[in-house]
Amino acid sequence: MSKDYYQILGVEKKATKEDIKKAFRTLAHKYHPDKKGGDEAKFKEVSEAYTVLSDDKKRAEYDSYGRVFSGGGGAGGAEGFDFSGFGGQNGVEFDIDLNDIFGGFNDIFGGGGRSHRGRDISIDIELSFKESIFGVTRKVLITKDSTCERCTGSGAEPNTKTKTCATCNGKGQVVESRRSPFGVFSVSTTCQTCKGRRVVPEKPCTMCRGQGVERKEEEITVQVPAGIDSGQVIRMGGLGEAVSAGGPGDLYVKVHVRPDRKFRKEGYNIVTDLPVKITDALIGSEYKLDTLDGEVTINVPPLRSTDEILRVKGKGVPMDRSKRGDLLIRVKVEFPQKLSKEAKELLEKLKKEGI
Repeated sequence: MSKDYYQILGVEKKATKEDIKKAFRTLAHKYHPDKKGGDEAKFKEVSEAYTVLSDDKKRAEYDSYGRVFSGGGGAGGAEGFDFSGFGGQNGVEFDIDLNDIFGGFNDIFGGGGRSHRGRDISIDIELSFKESIFGVTRKVLITKDSTCERCTGSGAEPNTKTKTCATCNGKGQVVESRRSPFGVFSVSTTCQTCKGRRVVPEKPCTMCRGQGVERKEEEITVQVPAGIDSGQVIRMGGLGEAVSAGGPGDLYVKVHVRPDRKFRKEGYNIVTDLPVKITDALIGSEYKLDTLDGEVTINVPPLRSTDEILRVKGKGVPMDRSKRGDLLIRVKVEFPQKLSKEAKELLEKLKKEGI
C-alpha cells in the first residue's frame, strides 16, 4: 500500500509549498537521529514525504497515481531546503543543502543496495473508441536502459571469470564518515565499483563495458484489454529501466480514448442516438444503423417518442469471452423545418381525428 505523504507531514492535500516546508522543518528537528529521543525511521519517512511533495512534478504524479514515476521519493532528493533559523547551538543558523546530509540515507535505512531497482517509466498511448471497446495490441518503441544481451547483465565477457571487488572487499558496500551541523555520522552506500555485486569481471563485457546494461531502443508490445476507459493505467511489471545488479523497474501505460461522434460508453453498454422521422415514430419503420459490429437493421415500433430506448442485446462492451453488454439506441424524433400545403392539409385531418 502506498504511503500517505500528506498524513506523514500532518498537512492537508491542498497544503501550499510553504505549509509543507514548515511541517518538514518541525518534524525533521524533532526526529533527527543525532538528537536525544530522535527516531531514524521517522526522520527518513518525513524526509521522503518532503522530497515528493516539495517537487511540483513528483507531487502531481503522486496525487494522480499514488506513487512517483520520475525518480522515486527517497530522502536523498530533498535538495535546497533552507535550514536558516533551524536552531543551532548558541544562536548559530545553518544554510545547508540536504543532499550533503541525506545523501546515502536510502542505503542506511533501505538496505544498502539490497532493494536496488531500476527506474519506472511512464508513457501515454491514444486509442480510438472502437479499440477501447474491443481491446487492441500496440507496439511502442522506448529508448531505455536494458539488460545487456551479450553478458546478460553480468558485466563480464561470456565464458570469463569474476574476481572479488577490491574496493569493498566483496561486501558490496562501502562506509563513509560524513560531517553535518548535527555531528559526524557514518553512511553505508552501494559500492560504485562493483555496483553492489561484490565481484567484478576479470574481462569486462565489450558491449556494455562492464556495466551490465546498455542504452537502446526496444520494442514493447502493449496488450490493451477490452472495455478500458480513458485515463486508466496499464502496469507492465519488469519492463521499466534495467539497473546494474538489481531488478528492473515497471512500465506504466496511460490510455487516452478519442471521443466518438456517434457512440459513447455507459458501463458495459454502448449508447447511440437514432434520428427518426415523425411519421416513422407514429406508424413504425425500419432503419439501417452502422454499429461497431457493422450495419444492423433496427425495427422502430409505432408510437415511439423522443428519448425512448431501443435495445440490441449482445452488441455492447465485452464482459468476458462469451458475454457482452447491450447497444442502447436512443430515439430522437425529428420535426420538419418546413411543411408543404398538402402536408398541412393532412395534418389538419389528423388534428380532427384527435391526433
